[in-house]
Amino acid sequence: MPSLLGTVAKQLKSHPALIPLFIFIGGGATMSMLYLGRLALKNPDVSWDRKNNPEPWNKMETNQQYKLFTVNMDYSKLKKDRPDF
Repeated sequence: MPSLLGTVAKQLKSHPALIPLFIFIGGGATMSMLYLGRLALKNPDVSWDRKNNPEPWNKMETNQQYKLFTVNMDYSKLKKDRPDF
């Protein structure tokens, strides 16, 4: 019984027009998994340690950037406008 990768390689050799399709689908899947991992590790709404840091959104600094992309926003110039809890 031939392996799955061997079958895919044989198909790609006989149909080279499928190569860009595999590249873009593989790249899209990789980027989506990386973004999902970034959301799980960097987003302040996610709490992995409930004993030591049950509310991570309250311990964020004012100038701490957690968004992936911001337009016309300089986080270093922001002033604290909320109370300490």
